[in-house]
Amino acid sequence: MSATSRRHGKNVLCMIMAGGQGSRLSPLTRDRAKPAVHFGGIYRIIDFVLNNFINSGVFKIKILTQFKSDSLNKHVSAAWSLNPSTGQYVDLVPAQMRTGNEWYKGTSDAIFQNINLITDERPDLVAVFGGDHIYKMDVNQMVDFHISHQAMLTIAAIPVPISEAGEFGIIEVDKDSKMIGFEEKPSGTPKQIPGRPGWCLASMGNYLFTSKFLVRQLLEIHQNNPKAIDFGHNILPHLYPGHPVYVYDFNTNVVKGEYQKTKGYWRDVGTIDAFYEANMDVCVQDPIFDLYNETWPIRTFNWNMPPAKFSRSAENEQGTAINSVISAGCVISSSSVVNSVLSPGVTVQKDALVEGSIIFPDVTIGPGAKIRRAIIEKGLHIPAGFEIGYNLDRDGTVFHLTESGIVVLAKDTVIKGN
Repeated sequence: MSATSRRHGKNVLCMIMAGGQGSRLSPLTRDRAKPAVHFGGIYRIIDFVLNNFINSGVFKIKILTQFKSDSLNKHVSAAWSLNPSTGQYVDLVPAQMRTGNEWYKGTSDAIFQNINLITDERPDLVAVFGGDHIYKMDVNQMVDFHISHQAMLTIAAIPVPISEAGEFGIIEVDKDSKMIGFEEKPSGTPKQIPGRPGWCLASMGNYLFTSKFLVRQLLEIHQNNPKAIDFGHNILPHLYPGHPVYVYDFNTNVVKGEYQKTKGYWRDVGTIDAFYEANMDVCVQDPIFDLYNETWPIRTFNWNMPPAKFSRSAENEQGTAINSVISAGCVISSSSVVNSVLSPGVTVQKDALVEGSIIFPDVTIGPGAKIRRAIIEKGLHIPAGFEIGYNLDRDGTVFHLTESGIVVLAKDTVIKGN
């Protein structure tokens, strides 16, 4: 029995949604699912939600996959092997088309198509969480909230600026935290938090259901309306008016060993700009997202590489890294890395400069090359003296360029030189 089961007397099954296309994160998702994108040096995005459940003592985890899942499958299989003989597992569940000849059409449809996983396991509670957010969360506290409020459904929520409301489902609650209103990705002026003008309460896409209620409602809703395929658009508006649906304030969640300044950190890394900023959050001098909390370890695949190396040339020029995350297997040879994230196996050669950038595994930065505000995909070679991020007009015609000026080099990009 897991730690969560002992604490609550409840058996929790986790179902992680990892099948989305992640088109807004292209070209990083051109060949992989969004949860499989590299993050923070050694991690993949999906590692963070998996660690939240493992650290919370929930060891029954199903990962629902669909688009471009090969990279994700390989990572999970290599990094997340639990002991099924004791009822612990992290299972990859591809789209099985058990209810017809169609792929998952939405979030609730993905659960509906795999409803047999719930009825076979017979848990007390089902946690349906997204697989593509960066945060830490003690899930036990959300379970406590759910049980104490006698909820059938509990939704985790976080305040967001009104300018970002169009990206989220916006929630309205009463004084007892019960949901009394909901609007999915509003196009007009959304409901603001009382007493906090300019802010809205947004769904994090993390749901905790009483198991029998979830099964019963999905069967009933899909029977009456087969087009009800999405939790935000279809299921929540149907449930909250007549059932005890409560909202859990993520800002009240306390993770062991965290500093006050890191409390409540949550990032939806659905766009290149958001992904870039979240990576920068881990490498600043005083990070607001801490990778080094030993009481809440963030596990991942063991790269089994030699330590990072900083070398000095015969001219006494020293390899340096400032406010940066440098992974195993990196070699910084008489060059400079500033405010950057280097994944395993990156080589930065003599006189090169990497600044404000994210470098995926096994990239080589040639001698004298200069990289600024860029994301470079795995395995690429940047020729000697080549500059990226200094001439955005040129970069925009050759590479992917975001509106904020971040240059992204896709996989298999071949650079012939200046």
